[in-house]
Amino acid sequence: MAKRSRIPIIDLFAGPGGLGEGFSSLRSENGDRLFSIALSVEADAFAHRTLELRAFYRQFDDSGCPDAYYDYVRNPTSAARDALFATFPAQASRARAEAWHHRLSLESAEQVTARVRTALGRRRTWVLIGGPPCQAYSLAGRSRRTHDDSFEADEKHTLYRHYLRIIEDLAPPVFVMENVKGILSAKIDKQSTIDRVLSDLRSAGPGYTVHSFVRAADDPATLRPSDFVIRAEDHGIPQARHRVILLGVRRDLTRRPSQLGRYGRPVSVGSVIGDLPRLRSSLSHRCGARPDGPEAWIDALRQGLAAMPEELTAVATAAVLEAEHGVPSLGRPFSATRSRPSEHAAWYKRDAALGGITNHNSRSHMASDLRRYLFCASFARVHHRSPVLADFPDELLPAHANVVAGAVGTDFADRFRVQIADRPSTTITSHISKDGHYYIHDDPSQCRSLSVREAARLQTFPDDYFFEGNRTQQYHQVGNAVPPLLARQLAAVVAKVLGRRPEDALPRADSPADRGPSAQ
Repeated sequence: MAKRSRIPIIDLFAGPGGLGEGFSSLRSENGDRLFSIALSVEADAFAHRTLELRAFYRQFDDSGCPDAYYDYVRNPTSAARDALFATFPAQASRARAEAWHHRLSLESAEQVTARVRTALGRRRTWVLIGGPPCQAYSLAGRSRRTHDDSFEADEKHTLYRHYLRIIEDLAPPVFVMENVKGILSAKIDKQSTIDRVLSDLRSAGPGYTVHSFVRAADDPATLRPSDFVIRAEDHGIPQARHRVILLGVRRDLTRRPSQLGRYGRPVSVGSVIGDLPRLRSSLSHRCGARPDGPEAWIDALRQGLAAMPEELTAVATAAVLEAEHGVPSLGRPFSATRSRPSEHAAWYKRDAALGGITNHNSRSHMASDLRRYLFCASFARVHHRSPVLADFPDELLPAHANVVAGAVGTDFADRFRVQIADRPSTTITSHISKDGHYYIHDDPSQCRSLSVREAARLQTFPDDYFFEGNRTQQYHQVGNAVPPLLARQLAAVVAKVLGRRPEDALPRADSPADRGPSAQ
């Protein structure tokens, strides 16, 4: 299929590109790409660098990326990236045109509309996607709140307007809008935010019908707000991520959308990260700890055994012995490995030329937290759940003011959370960039929080997806993203609305690998 016949995507508030990755990876029954990203807009500098690099990767289509690209992601430096883009100026220029580093604002509204028009050219069949913050301020009537200066000055109340403005001004045939589940209970001036958003979207431009991806209705206007919630774990995603996702279809389009299919069984944490190289955390130098090293790390684990409850002693001791006999590495920016996860292997390992994984190294932890992680992971092995503070031995409780409340079963009781190997993970959020307490690895012999690559696997980013920035910035991007494998399923529904015939959007474990980069 010629690139010009692919359906263009405009992605606002793109983050690191999870929604766009899902759409751009979808093929037709004949193996042709169905969508291409015409423009993605993102304000965060590091997420934008990730978007731009991925846009560069897509330029090579099914012919495969040059070795220089793989050399860069294996050993990323600013000079290497500059040299890569200089070596392939045409592809770099198109990537820069596609990925726009821009903070949407009222002042730049006309510039944004013009940029979208330029990206679309003469094409009239296109899709708007994105996840705008939805502290709703209606643009539909163009008059609501116009004299409230304090409201107007608050950026978080105006970001949603930019998404709505594009709908009103350019009338995309279809839009897909994603938001957190909290929008269902949010209110502004005692009015339901989600009700206002739905009203705005339905009346925008030429008018839209807003559908649910998971619940059919003869009259979509009768859908309840909760009907728009998608439970990612029901659709083959190894994560209990619940998000509101709206499908808007312009009223002159007559095809009724289908619903997402259910995967049939949960996809577990262990089935998608269990093949990754074992790691240990580095030992933080805070609080007078010994300098980091394998022996200091093992000593910290041994000290944790002294506080271990009797029912966990055998599991924790075995974990420490396993660590002693083969201390895991700290990991590195690139690890050469041919291992494959047991679930969705063809999806994660789409680009064999990479020859390994990126973004798989560990963060540092204080010795006291290592002991808590040893307890938590051992507890989960024995009790098949993550402990709450009431389960902790007194010696392992953190010295925080709210620990007493947590220990009696009220607030902050789950301050430390193990990801259980045989279940989907809890929701990966941007909080993972702050500390690892909610994202403890299930293996007590590794005694650490999840790596960026492990979090990316739970978000279903393929292994060839490289995240720019330092580790904290990478975690933040991963936590803010839409799972690409879920986005691919959304794309299949959209493709059918637009008269295309997509392939099975959720590859099974034995599906053939995708052919090369998710092309533009």
